[in-house]
Amino acid sequence: MTRSQWGCVVAPVAGLATGVLGSVLLAAAWRTCGVGVNGAANGLALIFYGALLSGIAALWWGVLIGYVGRRNLPVALLGGTVGTAVMVRIFVALLQVPHGYRC
Repeated sequence: MTRSQWGCVVAPVAGLATGVLGSVLLAAAWRTCGVGVNGAANGLALIFYGALLSGIAALWWGVLIGYVGRRNLPVALLGGTVGTAVMVRIFVALLQVPHGYRC
């Protein structure tokens, strides 16, 4: 398997992991602030937001592993990890407190 083909393996796994991580952190922030009636009330929104984050992260990892990984795999892995951390941070910061709720 070539390095450029590793993007097809790593991207979906890393994207799914990023989506789950972002959803868990957002659920914890919402639970702390008392958003929604109970955990089930926020489930559909968390599934939608998690899927969106997963898609964006999978695209990010696919591009990095597929193109940058051909030349330098450690740089691609480092760039993917840093990019994922930034994506999750922006995701949680933007959606942490929905309109009308104060925390």
